[in-house]
Amino acid sequence: MADLLCMGEPMLEFNQLPPQPDGTVHYLEGHGGDTSNVAIAAARQGASVGYITAIGTDAPGDSFMALWQREGVDTATVLRSARAQTGIYFVTHDATGHHFLHYRKGSPAALYQSADLPEGALAAAKIFYASGISQGISSAAADAVFAAIDIVRQHGGKVAYDTNYRPRLWPPARAAAVMHAAMANVDYAFPGMEDALVLTGLSNPDAILDFYLRLGSKIVVLKMGESGAYFADTQRRVLIAPHSVQAVDATGAGDTFCGAFLACILAGDSSEHAARYASVAAALTCTGYGAVAPIPTAAMVRAVLQA
Repeated sequence: MADLLCMGEPMLEFNQLPPQPDGTVHYLEGHGGDTSNVAIAAARQGASVGYITAIGTDAPGDSFMALWQREGVDTATVLRSARAQTGIYFVTHDATGHHFLHYRKGSPAALYQSADLPEGALAAAKIFYASGISQGISSAAADAVFAAIDIVRQHGGKVAYDTNYRPRLWPPARAAAVMHAAMANVDYAFPGMEDALVLTGLSNPDAILDFYLRLGSKIVVLKMGESGAYFADTQRRVLIAPHSVQAVDATGAGDTFCGAFLACILAGDSSEHAARYASVAAALTCTGYGAVAPIPTAAMVRAVLQA
């Protein structure tokens, strides 16, 4: 069984490419979904990874099954459902960054129930990973994530959680209540700077770290985009400088950070080293378009670290 189990919703991606000289806009088809991205990022770093979700018995679902099998992500805990279609989303780009438009209402992942959980796989997992999106897609999915966390903790496993707040899914107050209830039971917290401002009302990085440490997280890594990351545990705090690249698309960079970090933890590395490694992996992801294609392999990250 997999050492790392990620849970959430995969979505077929259409990423906007730079306009043609005549103004025509094309979209690059790919794969997305934050926790799926994390699973693939961890697998490319050499981790043993599985994925918990439900997808349609449709062409996008088939495409995801083929993707995960190519990437070495265990699909034994993926359910196929004929009740609904796999979700899709579009990514557009402008001077202010990248923007998402999702079509996911009533997706198979949103219909996922606690009764669908693979208890044996969760009991055997060393780390379970979920995000705010995993819980924001429906009340049933939120409850399933809570149940999964309980199973993992009861059997001595660790839990990791990324806020990944999406305002189209739920209002800030409900999102904060649900996410923070989950994050009171995690070992690794990955809040984003913009998320934290909405969910906690705090803007000072140290105050944000204090908030999540007091909430119960053993280790907090505040993702600050172009400003790098801020690592903290109960003993120390370390600013992780960003790795400079020629960025073209930041889609999935935060997911790559989480996947690379957790792969390092599973490999026995220190949390601080994991954060530094993950920072480089996330930066390299920004050098190509799409959420999955640019995710670097372990060899690519190590080449940069050793340069």
